[in-house]
Amino acid sequence: MREQEEPRVVVIGGGTGMPVLLRGLKDYPISLSAIVTVADDGGSSGRLRSEMAIPAPGDIRKVIAAMSDAEPMILDLFEHRFTNGNGLSGHSLGNLLLAAMSTITGDFYRGMKEISRVLNVKGRIYPIANQSMYLHAEMEDGSIISGESNIPKAKKKIKRVFLRPEHIEPLPEAIEAIQKADLVVIAPGSLYTSILPNIIVPEIGKSLQMTKGKVVYVCNVMTQDGETNDYSASDHVQAIHDHVGASCIHSIVVHNAPISADIQKLYEQENAAPVAYDVEKLLEMGVEIVEGDIVDASQQALRHDTGKIAKLLYSLI
Repeated sequence: MREQEEPRVVVIGGGTGMPVLLRGLKDYPISLSAIVTVADDGGSSGRLRSEMAIPAPGDIRKVIAAMSDAEPMILDLFEHRFTNGNGLSGHSLGNLLLAAMSTITGDFYRGMKEISRVLNVKGRIYPIANQSMYLHAEMEDGSIISGESNIPKAKKKIKRVFLRPEHIEPLPEAIEAIQKADLVVIAPGSLYTSILPNIIVPEIGKSLQMTKGKVVYVCNVMTQDGETNDYSASDHVQAIHDHVGASCIHSIVVHNAPISADIQKLYEQENAAPVAYDVEKLLEMGVEIVEGDIVDASQQALRHDTGKIAKLLYSLI
């Protein structure tokens, strides 16, 4: 089947949840695109962003590794993080390569495409913007917290998040990918600091509302301290509606198998709990519910299972 005849699938997000989906989806007969946040301001990413005035490369690096068909040793090298060395400590080699290629090509997106080509990436990757952007949160008490990494540390209830500069110019290719998609997947991840920074870009949010494809949100399995304390599945959806509009999500994917007491006890130390799956509220919101056992039971930490979630998402096309 030629690529133009294959179903078009777009995944939007960042953080650790997005690569899990992409790793499984890349092996299906689909035309796959990933739209990735570049608002990270912590660690290696944040340092390179401020020192070199480029979009934060960390989430892009993880997505390149997930979608690559390169040899495992090459990917291990790409993901390698230096633990010592004056100036090198804390940096990952992939972040440095993205920064170097941005300098060589004179453009972050072009540099990223070159590295994707070298690492044999299956599909297309689009940074949400080809410029530096900064995430801010207005809290329920009226205070403003600046910086993606600082928002959950504030331990306050979040009212809304917004970006600076005010006008973020998304890549036209990213807009076109959403508009032409058969399936748009909003990946699991930190709701306010990995997911919403992508879809609050006005042109992206508008494209989500206007796309003819199905828009599916893969809900987090556990709450996150400092972001979604006590949030149910419908609270996650409501936050997206409040930022983007009520017609932007057609379906929600939820985990429906029990979570062991031992794992719940482990997460209690992080002040996290299972996301309550409130069926009636979700149905009232007009959202189709897609449920399944989508967690990797072999891991101590709760993670979506690459194979299970990819199979479920492919079945929705």
